[in-house]
Amino acid sequence: MAGHSHWAKVKRTKGVLDQRRGKLFSRLSKEITVAARMGGGDPNFNPRLRQAIATARGESMPVDNIERAVKKGTGELEGEAYEELNYEGYMPGGVAVLVETTTDNKNRTAAEIRAIFTKGHGNMGGVGSVSWMFHRKGLLSIEKDKSNEDSVLEATLDAGAEDVKVGEEGGIEVLTPPDKLYAVGDALKTAGIPVASSKFTYIAENPTPITEVATAEQVLKLYEMLDDHDDVQNVYANFDIPQEILAKLS
Repeated sequence: MAGHSHWAKVKRTKGVLDQRRGKLFSRLSKEITVAARMGGGDPNFNPRLRQAIATARGESMPVDNIERAVKKGTGELEGEAYEELNYEGYMPGGVAVLVETTTDNKNRTAAEIRAIFTKGHGNMGGVGSVSWMFHRKGLLSIEKDKSNEDSVLEATLDAGAEDVKVGEEGGIEVLTPPDKLYAVGDALKTAGIPVASSKFTYIAENPTPITEVATAEQVLKLYEMLDDHDDVQNVYANFDIPQEILAKLS
């Protein structure tokens, strides 16, 4: 199993999938607020906001929460002044990790993220220390049985899709350059193909293999500690843990 993109599946296997809806809604709310602040409150003219709202609705976030987050971004309601900051470093075993945060206090967040790295036997690095190992991409997911690989490829190729493949759970994943994510999503909509999720992500260039159970346990523990922090939006790591080691951990 390689990297962060399959970590949700691992968490289900281990029986520790995060059920705290408040935490999820907080992340979604921050994304909506930042998107509205940067591009305006009309989703018709702000693709990032349109996608953030679609994601929130897909997670059953209450309409009032969504509207309040938009108004905070546009200044109609008082709200925090969020900044988007990335932190980089290494996990045990030489695993590279990139942490995306949205915070209203960068000094507090930096100190707390550094403390998590230390507690988790990792090392926080400077800007650019590991980000060169990751490529920014757009990722759209289509649920199993909602379409097929050929139809998705036909619908998205001219819109700028880079790769179309079947995912681990049978759904279809579409990879795009960052600036083509929304165009590819619109192309799928036009073709009548429902998109389960659409987001920006980071893809690791070279996975780092983990061959020891103890190291794998430390890596996953640090991943969870980072992911659980209130200011963290996403965690990306290039670990590659074989299924036999995951089975021992579970």
